[in-house]
Amino acid sequence: MPVTVITAPIKRRKPGVPSYLIYETLNGRPLYRRGYRDVVAGKRKPAEIMGSSSLQAALVATLVMFLGRTINRKRYLVVTNESGVHLDRGNNLSNDIAIFDKSADLFLTNKYFDTSPLVAIEVDVNIEPEEFEGKESGYVYEKTERLLDFGVERVIWITTQPKKIFFATRTAAWLTQDWDVEVPVLDDVVLNLARLLTEEGIAF
Repeated sequence: MPVTVITAPIKRRKPGVPSYLIYETLNGRPLYRRGYRDVVAGKRKPAEIMGSSSLQAALVATLVMFLGRTINRKRYLVVTNESGVHLDRGNNLSNDIAIFDKSADLFLTNKYFDTSPLVAIEVDVNIEPEEFEGKESGYVYEKTERLLDFGVERVIWITTQPKKIFFATRTAAWLTQDWDVEVPVLDDVVLNLARLLTEEGIAF
């Protein structure tokens, strides 16, 4: 006789929490920005949790510059700044960096992208992990799965504590490695994060 699995109900928006504290919506569930409780409690101002840390900002900028000089920019578009992707009702996700194929019915509007990027790159976790079943790892895996289902070919996560790089595709095993491992990004572009940071003079 089969065993029935009962999953936890999806948590809806919290009463009393402003919508601007929602970072993204995943599988119908609003996910709140890290530190949102302090804002609600009046201990911090919204601007204090909205921006990136200096380390995250430096990593994202370094990666964008690397991609800008290594990929075929006539064929691909690199976007950043927590670019929004609308997958479907109940799924509005953010990407620290996303790479799109310019030929794939790509339109730039004042709304979220509704076309799947080829590659999504994330630097650290920006939601409040205590609000998610499985904490940070549960969020990373569920968001990665949803992006792959949407058509993203490769999802890359970079974490600063610990210093690891996780990459996933639909056709191969998901892997977590150190920063000095070479990770394929797109076409013949390969990322070695440790070497890139050393070249940029960023100690890690």
